[in-house]
Amino acid sequence: MSLTTDEKTEIIKKFERQPGDTGSPEVQIALLSKRITQLTDHLRANKHDESSRRGLLKLVGQRRRLLAYLRQKDYERFLAVTDALSIRRR
Repeated sequence: MSLTTDEKTEIIKKFERQPGDTGSPEVQIALLSKRITQLTDHLRANKHDESSRRGLLKLVGQRRRLLAYLRQKDYERFLAVTDALSIRRR
């Protein structure tokens, strides 16, 4: 259910701002989005898995906070990330 090493490195390579960058908001948002997608698929198959549902809600909240931070700090990067990941923005 978690991301494999290959998936993580691929996502990091795509969204990193400089080589070796793993902590920028863009990378964190992209990794969270992938995990959210995986958990959403899991919950479609396992409707009564409440602990995974709680984990999903925590991940969505974390991503929302990171998106709000990025929007406040650099709106152009926020737009680029939301377009690349097909995330709705308010």
